[in-house]
Amino acid sequence: MQKSTRLVRKEEPEKKPDKPRVVLDTNVLISAFLSPLGIPGQIVSMVLQGQLQFCYTQEIIAEYKYVSSRPGLNFSSLAEERSFVLETLQEEGLMYNISALSIFLIQDESDRIFYDTAKAAEAFLVTGNRKHFPDEPFIFTPHEFIGTYYAIY
Repeated sequence: MQKSTRLVRKEEPEKKPDKPRVVLDTNVLISAFLSPLGIPGQIVSMVLQGQLQFCYTQEIIAEYKYVSSRPGLNFSSLAEERSFVLETLQEEGLMYNISALSIFLIQDESDRIFYDTAKAAEAFLVTGNRKHFPDEPFIFTPHEFIGTYYAIY
């Protein structure tokens, strides 16, 4: 007696959404350095662990370096950590070559590149200064972002 064989179509595993793309305003990175266990610190850790795809421009990295090296912040004891984080963000992140393109009025012109990079990358913009940006659905405070991330992913 011959065994019958049936072709069984395997169910494809449910596709997980791509990891979320994020652009981090400088204040989020500085807050993470000051309080690594706080919500901004958690977000930076998520980027470093590969849970989030960091998006940046050279202008953003230059601002991170400039602001985090200000003497008033007293990060001298965190020099190695600061260097590690900045290097890892560049190595693992997606770099965009864009110019500031948006035309909305903005309080601090240096914030424009964060907005434009998030738009170009189709990324979340995470900022502690949400009021500096237009009311857009992709702009979150760190607390809002964490809540949204865990609700979706």
